[in-house]
Amino acid sequence: MKVNTAVITAAGFGTRFLPIVKEIPKEMLPIIDKPIIQYVVEECLDAGIEKIIIVVREGNNVINNYFSKSVPEVRDLLASVGKEKRFQEVERLMEYKGIEIITQRTDLPYGNGSPVLSAMPYLEKDRPFAVLFADDLVYTKGRSGIGQLIDYFENSDIDGVISAQSVELNQVNRYGVIKTKEVIDEHHGQVDFIVEKPEPDNAPSTLVTYGRYVLPYRIMDILSEVHTGLDNELWLPDANHQVAQTGKLMYKVIDGEWYTTGDPVNYFEALTNYYLANEDYQQKVKTILEDLK
Repeated sequence: MKVNTAVITAAGFGTRFLPIVKEIPKEMLPIIDKPIIQYVVEECLDAGIEKIIIVVREGNNVINNYFSKSVPEVRDLLASVGKEKRFQEVERLMEYKGIEIITQRTDLPYGNGSPVLSAMPYLEKDRPFAVLFADDLVYTKGRSGIGQLIDYFENSDIDGVISAQSVELNQVNRYGVIKTKEVIDEHHGQVDFIVEKPEPDNAPSTLVTYGRYVLPYRIMDILSEVHTGLDNELWLPDANHQVAQTGKLMYKVIDGEWYTTGDPVNYFEALTNYYLANEDYQQKVKTILEDLK
């Protein structure tokens, strides 16, 4: 079945970035000249997604303004000095279609499952949908990260597919860790169950999942404010675990580089690598980094 809807979760507080996130959502922090969330939206556009639902926290109007507010005064200023080309990216942004921004339900507990559950009224019943966490970036040279998962899903007889990547053992307590039921090859296999943030001694593997998923609509029957897990939070990986127990949930290693931007150090790593991958800046950035040594 075709996947034509995506939910982007952008409702967290990003407290590791205080005080800047007091007014600017973490998802609006820049990666070169675009905010993090724009890269995530562009993943969806590359994948052919027709409807993009961005879930934000109450009172957050910055993301909505970014995708909807025109700035004719800037365009006119650039035109007056013969620099219209600088405005082309803004015009392209304003042409994005199918984006709907909603507010996370205030009655739900904290957790990465709450924005997904908040999007339920905007989804087409009984159709699969994509989920992307806005603080995860996936750099690819070809097909986007979520596009790769959608291709895999649409060409397989499965209930869902989640992203996967191996990490060092001492990092598993930061992620949902996958226990495999069947390893097909080094790139994909079937999920047996998922353990959220286990200690290294209790981790079933070093294969973790991050914020890229294609899921069945019936996961909404599992996500509930009463089904909280670790730290009394509502976890999407816990719901994925239930899908794996009652159906065929696969994992796939995406061909690309995954960067989490959830804290300042990881954000810096993502920012640096995106600069190094950009032909306009890479040589200058390499020189700066070499000089720092």
